[in-house]
Amino acid sequence: MRILIIEDEAALADALSQILQKNKYMTDVCYDGQKGLDCALSGIYDLIILDIMLPKINGFDVLRCVRINKITTPVLLLTAKDEIADKVNGLDFGADDYMTKPFNTEELLARIRSLCRRGNGAFYEPVISFCDISLNTSTYEIICSGNSLKLGLKEFNLMELFIKNGTSVLSKEQLIDRVWGYDSDAEYNNVEVYISFLRKKLSHLKSAVTIKTVRGVGYCLSSGD
Repeated sequence: MRILIIEDEAALADALSQILQKNKYMTDVCYDGQKGLDCALSGIYDLIILDIMLPKINGFDVLRCVRINKITTPVLLLTAKDEIADKVNGLDFGADDYMTKPFNTEELLARIRSLCRRGNGAFYEPVISFCDISLNTSTYEIICSGNSLKLGLKEFNLMELFIKNGTSVLSKEQLIDRVWGYDSDAEYNNVEVYISFLRKKLSHLKSAVTIKTVRGVGYCLSSGD
């Protein structure tokens, strides 16, 4: 799951990113509203954490533009302000929840989990499956017929994305954006290397599942039927 943090207080933004990464979320950080809006409009994020008081474009305008462009990603507002009007404006502009700074880390994580369940309960399934394989989202293990292998972080992120999308084809651009990040300098060969790692692990487990190459388009899971 990838979260976009739009916060101009660099120390807070970086601390948030570290906390979320320790809790197995992928994060991208933007320190001003213009950059944050550009990233948000990509539509690749599962959640946006958005400050209100931002340079270049304030959080309300970022939020309004995101919703005008039909981006339905859940948005959690972070603000130092505690006025009722700011909370009401944020919710009216399309925010899904808000927290006032300073905030408790455990409460923040709980609100993130709640927003994810509200938007798509699949985010917090402890085990997700496709055909004869299961992926434990807590231990990063891929399991087949009682045997398991540990996946590295990028391998896990790719396999999680594949399983959640079933047999739908994912382009290399989509895989780079969702696993490496919108501004990443990762190239297509990075994807190919990790696809190769996953194929070897599926073969080692003697799974019927394969990662199929759709020439000129991308990759998808196949059950071998």
